[in-house]
Amino acid sequence: MKKTIAILTLTFIAISYISGQKYTNPPEWAKNVIWYQIFVERFNNGDPSNDPTAETTTVANMNIVPPKGWKTSSWTGNWFERQPWEQDAKQGFNSVIQSRRYGGDLQGVMNKLDYLQELGITAIYFNPLNDAPSLHKYDARNYHHIDVNFGPDPEGDIKLMATEDPGNPVTWKWTSADKLFLKLVDELHKRGIRVIVDYSWNHTGTNFWAWLDILKNQEKSKYKDWYEISSFDNPDTPENEFAYNGWGGYGYLPELKKVNLTTPRIHGLPYEGNIQEGPKKHIFDVTRRWLAPDGDVSKGIDGYRLDVAEQIGLGFWRDYRKYVKSINPDAYLVGEIWWQKWPDVLMNPAPYMQGDVFDAVMFYQVYKPARSFFNNSQDEINARQLRDSLEYQWNNIPGKNEYAMMNVAATHDAPRLLTDFYNKNRYKFKANPEENPAYKTGKPDNDAYQRTRLYLIHVFTTLGSPQIWNGDEMGMWGADDPNCRKPLMWPELKMEKEYRNNFQPGEKSYDKIRFDKKLFEFYKKIIRIRKDNPVLSLGEFSFTVNEGKKLGYTRSDGKNEIVVLFNLEDQQGDFKLPEGNFTDLLSGKNYGNGNIRLKPMKAAILKKSDK
Repeated sequence: MKKTIAILTLTFIAISYISGQKYTNPPEWAKNVIWYQIFVERFNNGDPSNDPTAETTTVANMNIVPPKGWKTSSWTGNWFERQPWEQDAKQGFNSVIQSRRYGGDLQGVMNKLDYLQELGITAIYFNPLNDAPSLHKYDARNYHHIDVNFGPDPEGDIKLMATEDPGNPVTWKWTSADKLFLKLVDELHKRGIRVIVDYSWNHTGTNFWAWLDILKNQEKSKYKDWYEISSFDNPDTPENEFAYNGWGGYGYLPELKKVNLTTPRIHGLPYEGNIQEGPKKHIFDVTRRWLAPDGDVSKGIDGYRLDVAEQIGLGFWRDYRKYVKSINPDAYLVGEIWWQKWPDVLMNPAPYMQGDVFDAVMFYQVYKPARSFFNNSQDEINARQLRDSLEYQWNNIPGKNEYAMMNVAATHDAPRLLTDFYNKNRYKFKANPEENPAYKTGKPDNDAYQRTRLYLIHVFTTLGSPQIWNGDEMGMWGADDPNCRKPLMWPELKMEKEYRNNFQPGEKSYDKIRFDKKLFEFYKKIIRIRKDNPVLSLGEFSFTVNEGKKLGYTRSDGKNEIVVLFNLEDQQGDFKLPEGNFTDLLSGKNYGNGNIRLKPMKAAILKKSDK
């Protein structure tokens, strides 16, 4: 199998070369940003009048209907306490809370622009905003509109959308939610903050307008070739023979049709293929709509995060890149390239990083070994192993694309950072209390906080652009999805205490839930250090120390030099400094030629000075 994988990888790289696609560097701005990922429904409720309703969260054709007595949840409530309607539902905790809605919206983001600017972030990655009934919104009703409950007039937007022919872009209108989003993009741009939006071009929801036409007209639908449909219903029989492929086996996520496959389609590996022309054209039309609203690139977004990218053939992605870059050459494309074989083997990004597909990937491939080094987990590694792992990933990518990678850690699909460092399990393996009752979901201990800070020092001084999952900077904790998606604990809110032993049986103990000002200030500090020292974004990287649990590296550009040191040993560690005088940007202490001694579990960011 390993030999087959290696041959496939080399084949895809060779095809990229033979195709004559000129190597294209990622946008320069992507090498020097601090990413902040926003999950709008849980970010901030700025307009309670537009909160989701049972109607807007229903998928009738899949019998996905809110339980009896359903209502929006209290933003400040105890996450693990079941509401009356949740108690009546005969489902496990992780399942029933998928029906929760808290009312986060675009006005809520607009109201927190000063907060985002104070934090210091310079780019936002929005989880899907497209109109959809689910919490996650990868089950689009409409690609070309913002979700009705994210804007100020859900009922009016629904009526307006009904006047369109969704298959004809000429008839598309701007809803109130669309307009508010474009206003938000403009306000963010005025503050020097870039914006990308999350889309899944692999599938839609069963409320998607083209799918509804298929359900109604079956083989007579003009959209019958858009999806992976294996058989249509025969009206002359009592049975329903309608069958199709849903992503991951989920029937509510029907897959768009893949065509022109010339290599095997194997889960977790790239393949050569494309998307059927009808949905492909629609995807391109939607892409242009947000990159250049009414033809004006200055009003548009700055790129796309592309979900489950390995599920779509490389031929489509090459065409997609050319199309996007023809509209805005400075747009950024980042793909989700994650598991080849869960939970042990991550995908190889190389076939997607040859200059003809993506500018970057969500770089879980460097987070996994970094966590294994900075956390004393079951898969712990030493400094030499970390160096080898990082160099392998960086050397696997051509040019200098590693400078533009999105260095993700916690996301909407993974445990919160503090919780990930509180638990010692293998990365993402049974990282939730349903699969693992021993998994710790309460407030982390001091060791977890310290290890998290050490990791953050690393990610803000290493190659690639750091990413923050909204709320991590507030000190939030939470297990794997869906527990990483709690409503954010803003400082002005009084949050209820949370069950420390989650939904496990036994007498309940509690944790106080409050904004962590101290951790927030730490995030601000390391963001400021990175922004004030461009060498940390653009400088050459070189390892200097990799002994046991002692790690050191430098960032330099010929004029500026910064030395970064970590001591994760159980005893004090001595490090030799290069010639010159240095100031620790973390503590403010000055050091001359010679050695520096670090206490256990400490780090230093040493900037060379003329003093």
